[in-house]
Amino acid sequence: MPLSPTEYRSQIQRSHLPLVFWLACVAIVFIIVSSIIAAPLAAAHDHPKFAFAIYYPFAQLCHQLPERSFFIAGHQFAVCARCSGLYGGFALVLLLYPLIRSLHSTEVPQVRWLFLAATPLAIDFGLTFFGLWENTHTSRLLTGLLLGGVTVFYVMPGIVELAQRVSRVYPQGRVEGTFTLVSPEAIAAAPSDYSAPHRRI
Repeated sequence: MPLSPTEYRSQIQRSHLPLVFWLACVAIVFIIVSSIIAAPLAAAHDHPKFAFAIYYPFAQLCHQLPERSFFIAGHQFAVCARCSGLYGGFALVLLLYPLIRSLHSTEVPQVRWLFLAATPLAIDFGLTFFGLWENTHTSRLLTGLLLGGVTVFYVMPGIVELAQRVSRVYPQGRVEGTFTLVSPEAIAAAPSDYSAPHRRI
C-alpha cells in the first residue's frame, strides 16, 4: 500500500535523524578541538579570562604539563600532545565517518580492535614510565590519533541507535511540529462536568 504524502514526509524525516545527530556531534567535537588552540591564542592576545575559561575545564581531564604540550604563539595548547592526538583523531575520523560506514548502522566492532588501538599508546606510556625509553611529542601525538580515531567506531553506533529510538517516538504518519484542531462538533459531544457537580471543585 503506497504511503500518503504525510506518511512519506514523516518517514523521510525519521531516516534523516542519524544524519542530524552526526552533524550535531561534528559541530560539538570541532568546537572542543578548536578550543584547544583558541586558549593559547587568547592568552597571546591579552584575553586571560577567556583563556582561563578554556584551560580550566581541560585541566580536569589533562595534566597540561608544559614539557609534554605543543605551543603556539608562545603559549601551550589547552591539553598535552597525547590528548591533542586523542581529540584530533576522534574529530578527523568522525568527520570522515559517513564515507567509511553507513550512518544507519548500529553494529559495534569487536572490543579487541579497541584494545589493539590502545596498545601503542600503552607501550609508549609504559616504556617512559619505567625509564626504558623517553617518548616524544610525535609518539604521543600519533598514538593518541590512533586511539582517538578508532574510538569513533564505538561511539557513533550508540549515537545512531539513539537517533533511531528518537524516531520511533513519533508514530507512523505524524510529523513533528504538526497538530490537529478538535472540531466544534467533537467539543459539543464531549461529556460535561456539570453532570457531576462534585467533580468541578
